[in-house]
Amino acid sequence: MSAGAEPYRRPGLAGVPTADGLLQWGESVEGDVYRQGRGRRTVRVVVNGKAYFLKFHSGVGWLEILKNWLVGKRPVLGAENEYRACRLLEDCGLNAPRVAAFAAGSGNPAARRSLVLCDELTGFTSLEDVVDGWDESPPDPVACRRLAMGVAGFVRQLHEAGVVHRDLYLCHLLLRTDAWAAGEVELGVLDLHRARVVSPVPDYWRRRDLAALLFSALDAPVHRNAWLRFVRVYSGRPLREAFAGDGAFWRSVYRRALRLYGKGLRKGLVKGRFQPSRSQAR
Repeated sequence: MSAGAEPYRRPGLAGVPTADGLLQWGESVEGDVYRQGRGRRTVRVVVNGKAYFLKFHSGVGWLEILKNWLVGKRPVLGAENEYRACRLLEDCGLNAPRVAAFAAGSGNPAARRSLVLCDELTGFTSLEDVVDGWDESPPDPVACRRLAMGVAGFVRQLHEAGVVHRDLYLCHLLLRTDAWAAGEVELGVLDLHRARVVSPVPDYWRRRDLAALLFSALDAPVHRNAWLRFVRVYSGRPLREAFAGDGAFWRSVYRRALRLYGKGLRKGLVKGRFQPSRSQAR
């Protein structure tokens, strides 16, 4: 979606301005601020008794755009990425924030305003919180296997839908709590502001998504077989076939995850429980 795309407002949405007034409303509406960063603000707002999350982009500036291009990254200029990804995932029947409204301005890309308003996802908890709880209460091995396979199936569906997340960590995957209590795995995804919609998803982007996910799970108290089950379900093939046909791909995923973990250790961002051998770390 290009800049200045047509605004969207869900039919029957009450308490939210029409298309012409969306940007002005989004810039001034009050609520609980969840995140405030360079050119982007995430706010939980309640309108007519219903909770939404508003992401308002006010422009990142030319310096940030140039910094991204210089290191080969595509800068995130507004809410369009999240809008496109959420609408597509809704169409595919995958749990993701449901878009209530979207608007994007035009003109200078470094100062362009845009917003996306999504329904609050309720009844879910992040996988990061679930895994952190395993320190004091280790999971049932059967449940752990079921979860690993469920995550693999969900990420496979995400990529098959043509969505690459670009921030695919455990904290951005959600588990429906009542289903989990009943022994079932129902997942969702959020924080899609960096997502790209491209079909088919190139190996380059699949590799980065999968490595980020593995990196965020390396400190988890789970057996390495969980990773093997993930590979089997994600690839849709027996392990022997998966590694014979795509061995180089899965080795590159693992090596990238190790590099991310090493960087996390240096920055104090991980717990340091995972200790790869020297041969693995290369």
